[in-house]
Amino acid sequence: MSERSGQFSAVGKTSVVRSVSDVLVPLLVLALVLLVWQGAVWWWRISPVLLPGPGAVLTACWKIRASLLESAFRTALAALAGLSISIVLGTLTAFAFSQSALVRRAFYPYAVLLQTVPIIAIAPIVIVSLGRGFVSVATVSAILSLFPIITSTTTGLLQVDTTLLDLFRLYGASRWKTLLSLRVPAALPYLISGIRIASGSSIVGAIVGEFFVGDGTPGLGSLIQRKSASLVLSELYATVGVATVLGTLVFGLITVVGERVLRRRFGMSLGGRISGPQSGG
Repeated sequence: MSERSGQFSAVGKTSVVRSVSDVLVPLLVLALVLLVWQGAVWWWRISPVLLPGPGAVLTACWKIRASLLESAFRTALAALAGLSISIVLGTLTAFAFSQSALVRRAFYPYAVLLQTVPIIAIAPIVIVSLGRGFVSVATVSAILSLFPIITSTTTGLLQVDTTLLDLFRLYGASRWKTLLSLRVPAALPYLISGIRIASGSSIVGAIVGEFFVGDGTPGLGSLIQRKSASLVLSELYATVGVATVLGTLVFGLITVVGERVLRRRFGMSLGGRISGPQSGG
């Protein structure tokens, strides 16, 4: 019993060390980049008109903090709406692809095509169909974030142990029963990985959507446009920085929640590995 407890303790410590390392290493790289950036600005005496230093960017960020918060909130709402749409549509599409090779061969190329068409070409169609505004921005966000969910979830649904499939067939399980009881649990790490990738695409899609199909209401995309026109680079860099932080936070949140759900409910991780035995009652 004590040996088993020691194994659990070792696994827990390793997990904590890995989590801390995953956070600290990127922060150290960021700190190094900021130091090099600030040092270059000082050493070569670069004008703020050409390249503001990190200090000037932080000052500008504090100066326009109210606009940044309002714009980030608006963009986050549009990205969340677009991501939600892409999760529903992408998962349903993956279900169809996993059940029929004919459907997969017939429609998968169009899913790829949707990913490759430039948004600037889709924007006029979106404007004519939906008009300008929040709904159109969310639609563009959904279009950009749909493909990763389709591909990841389809891959997970198809990569099922053939022995388990044969066992389900042996017991006469229907397609629906096999899908829900075998394929979906096995595909969850792939689905969550797809959502992680799509989360970043949804933020990009919302910002790009505000550029092309927005109605001028506060958002990071419209704020970037205004700051570009005003040529105040420190505020422009601050806005771009907030957009980057927003995407990173969404990605990190989905990663943490997805990892916790998989470990607690299915004894799995995002890598698809089986975790150590869960402590029972």
